[in-house]
Amino acid sequence: MKPQPRSSNNAIFPTFFMTGFECSTFVWKDHQRKDYVAATGHDGHLNNDFAAAMDLGIGVVREAIRWPVVDLGGGRYDWSSVEAAQAAATECKITPIWDMCHYGFPDGCDPFSAECRERFSNYCRAAARYITSTADGPYFFTPINEITFFSAAASDLEWMYPFAKGRAAELKRALTHMAIEGAKAIREIEPNARIVHVDPMINAVPPANRPDLAKEARDEERKEDFEAFDMLCGRASPELGGSPEILDIVGINVYHYSQVQLEADKKRETLGPRDPRRKPLSQLLKSVWERYRRPVIIGETSGYKENRAEWLRMTVEECLKAINAGVDLHGVCLYPFVDVPDWWTQEWAKIGIYDVKDKKSFDRVPCDPYIQELRRWQKTLDQPENVEPDGYGREWGRVQLKEVRRYAATWEQEALSQTAVHA
Repeated sequence: MKPQPRSSNNAIFPTFFMTGFECSTFVWKDHQRKDYVAATGHDGHLNNDFAAAMDLGIGVVREAIRWPVVDLGGGRYDWSSVEAAQAAATECKITPIWDMCHYGFPDGCDPFSAECRERFSNYCRAAARYITSTADGPYFFTPINEITFFSAAASDLEWMYPFAKGRAAELKRALTHMAIEGAKAIREIEPNARIVHVDPMINAVPPANRPDLAKEARDEERKEDFEAFDMLCGRASPELGGSPEILDIVGINVYHYSQVQLEADKKRETLGPRDPRRKPLSQLLKSVWERYRRPVIIGETSGYKENRAEWLRMTVEECLKAINAGVDLHGVCLYPFVDVPDWWTQEWAKIGIYDVKDKKSFDRVPCDPYIQELRRWQKTLDQPENVEPDGYGREWGRVQLKEVRRYAATWEQEALSQTAVHA
């Protein structure tokens, strides 16, 4: 798929607001496999979770095909969990972005080996065949989630398998090669499948008293922001088979801890919310757009505890600025939809649109301020003069890209007018 000029009518997704469900299946540092679909109760609440997302005007979800659960080895697959998720998505008329590998490998699968890469390609091919034979398109897939973060967490940080300390660069290359081959395998089955690659976007700065570390911080930032994307698009390591067609849709994950002070010993300290060294999200999005000229989404973002509503407000305002700056931004994924246990403490992280009551019933509890802020933006963006019944029980709320672009231009004009009045 060749880069296309931006127009007002080239929306890729059915709604601008998206969401997702945590689906990590890694072997953690205690050498026990974790399954966060089960840990959040999502597998037992599929229909209710999707219906709740649709009720909030969200028509796109990042959803899991859990490789370690599906792949039985020897070319055998158990699609029952995927069948349940696809059936719920179809019933609720929601569009999944299928996450093919969210930090988890099947037992005995060495990511550095050609055998693992071939196994992943075969699995992607089989999964694409299953999805396209059981549901209507369009079809969206993420081959490897967060290549850059994954390669760090599974190497030098030693958080998860393969615990490959000292091999971070090698693991990043291996994961990127897997993602490239996985994307090609998917498109062998469905040539029009859209491929969404997601990775965190960071801003690294030196300590205020160590300006001599500025270049080191910039180099670290560039490595984490662009290295995997550069390989995916063929700009770096072209022998892996990357191309602009592979780097199809660029997903940028942003959290409050994405902006850091990098110490001389490589330790990181999150920049405070009012630290003047923080870069606006609109600038981060613009840097990605200008480098790749590919459609962009925010692949994950959320605030924390009582700051969730304020984080959403700031995020949408920065998205409007980015759109006005020419960024081809197609959506914002509020992630996760349902809260998730913290990897370290196993206490609920309080970052979801819905909190979870307990680990027995997994009853969902709405985060009312967060939802109210989402509703406010939906009403604002879905302008009354353009309201059309959406067929899902509401006459507003399913915000589309054209509405966001139209409002962004108006919002900027109003902001400039107010500035002139107060000048």
